[in-house]
Amino acid sequence: MTEIRRGTPADIPGIAAIYDRILTEEEAGRASVGWVRGVYPTEASAREALEAGELFVMAEEGVLTAAARINQTQVPVYSQVPWRWQAPPEQVMVLHTLVVDPLWKGRGCGSAFVAFYERYARERGCACLRMDTNEKNASARALYARLGYREAGIVPCAFNGIPGVGLVCLEKKL
Repeated sequence: MTEIRRGTPADIPGIAAIYDRILTEEEAGRASVGWVRGVYPTEASAREALEAGELFVMAEEGVLTAAARINQTQVPVYSQVPWRWQAPPEQVMVLHTLVVDPLWKGRGCGSAFVAFYERYARERGCACLRMDTNEKNASARALYARLGYREAGIVPCAFNGIPGVGLVCLEKKL
């Protein structure tokens, strides 16, 4: 049975292992997400989300399959994006660092997690959803497009310590 819940300290090693598997796929040329080992994401990224009370995990029969940070914090570069849908900050929910374990790729984990994110935002009265991904991450961009997200713009920036990122900023109105 699939469960999506708030993360706990016990989840951190599993999330770090997912990051490691994704970075290994990137380094082997089997994936292109635009992350850099030791820079972003790291175990410290997951711990920070946990400490803020913003870490969520997906588990299948007790096995960690996906994780993300959900909050209302819009990263500074979002101010450069021509968003179609405007809303006060308290009505915008943001999905950060959604990861699906490569061992679970193609099983609907990403779609299920985004559906959870949308329900979570709706329950908190948010009218607008926002997220971002690296321009290189074709699979994430395709997933988000299938789920009804609009690419509002691509902003060149240094992002989470990684220089030369084309940050694809996406939105959806609830």
